[in-house]
Amino acid sequence: MDPAVEVSGPWSFDQTITFLREITIPIRVASVGGLGPIVQSLWFDFDEGALWCATQANSVLVKRLSANNQIGFEVSGDTAPYKGVRGTGVASIHPELAETVLHRLIHKYQGNAESDLSRWLLSRLDREVAIKITALKVATWDFSGRMTAGKSSE
Repeated sequence: MDPAVEVSGPWSFDQTITFLREITIPIRVASVGGLGPIVQSLWFDFDEGALWCATQANSVLVKRLSANNQIGFEVSGDTAPYKGVRGTGVASIHPELAETVLHRLIHKYQGNAESDLSRWLLSRLDREVAIKITALKVATWDFSGRMTAGKSSE
């Protein structure tokens, strides 16, 4: 078990980590600013007890995290049966890791760097930063049992 990640809910630590490593839907992150919270979606990867994202250095999210590094997040699908992981953590900005993280994200979400979207993202690499989310406290939920019970097979 990774002491940097606290897990509660119906999933075990291993089930939670497997979900975060294998799912290819964006993470929704919530940051706080002067006008209140905002939620944004980003590609993410889970590695060594941390969630990793990448975004532009001048983004609203980076500005907010530079002022307040507390972050909330959720990783869950939009179709039934509903299940996922939500939690909080502490974010740090890493310009020096942007290239490494962006390549990992492109591989996870695009398969390779040959798509038009991948090439466009890499063309902006000089303005990209990595975001590392640590001190993770997560809660899992899984409504699979409730949502499949009662369905009849016709």
